[in-house]
Amino acid sequence: MNPSLSGKKGLVVGIANEQSIAWGCARAFRDAGAELAVTWFNDKARPHVEPLARQLQADIAQPLDVEQPGQLEALFDTIARQWGALDFLLHSIAFAPKSDLHGRVVDCSREGFARAMDISCHSFARMAHLAEPLMKRGGSLMTMSYVGAEEVVSDYGLMGPVKAALESSTRYLAAELGPRGIRVNAVSPGPLATRAASGIPNFDALMADAVQRAPLRRLVEIDEVGALCAFLAGDGAKAITGNTLYVDAGYHIIG
Repeated sequence: MNPSLSGKKGLVVGIANEQSIAWGCARAFRDAGAELAVTWFNDKARPHVEPLARQLQADIAQPLDVEQPGQLEALFDTIARQWGALDFLLHSIAFAPKSDLHGRVVDCSREGFARAMDISCHSFARMAHLAEPLMKRGGSLMTMSYVGAEEVVSDYGLMGPVKAALESSTRYLAAELGPRGIRVNAVSPGPLATRAASGIPNFDALMADAVQRAPLRRLVEIDEVGALCAFLAGDGAKAITGNTLYVDAGYHIIG
């Protein structure tokens, strides 16, 4: 076992199943020696996530729907009582209503835009706010973005502006929390066949295009995203903050 995260405690938000990016990251954290807290979205997701939590030997496992008042605060209260500290956090959740996601950005509803921003972006800022007092020795906050934040990607629609806001938030959080030794980074994987991605129109074509255009001529794997996040959570990345780091087989460099 790589002991680089030995003695560290981390929260992983966003595991839905074994194809989740968050699952690949959680395995990498655990393999590196970290103790973990994990969440599931709702009762429907619980049977899929609880067995994975057991595989991780997670100290804390409980529901989290960031739209439900008090659930996020209850999670951090549990972490404060049980651990008293937090060393890293992975935010890997995003959502937009289907009717807004599948249409043009110019046509999206006010309610859909606000909901997508709340779940996909503002929830990360809320988690950072609650994590700050628990990161007395500094820490690492990580979130998941996509190249559609930087350029127009066909059919990515509403999530493009939302992810752009998330990347900008990452930079501002990094600037504000840096004096306390808390690092904040976004990770931008290439297209992956996850449950969340399946909601994007024509996603199979997007993945095929990535394989054709990426310099490495392949898709990234969740374990490769996990390896990067395990590095960012560790002491070897103490000088890395405010970045969007791509792990996408080079896809983002090809116009």
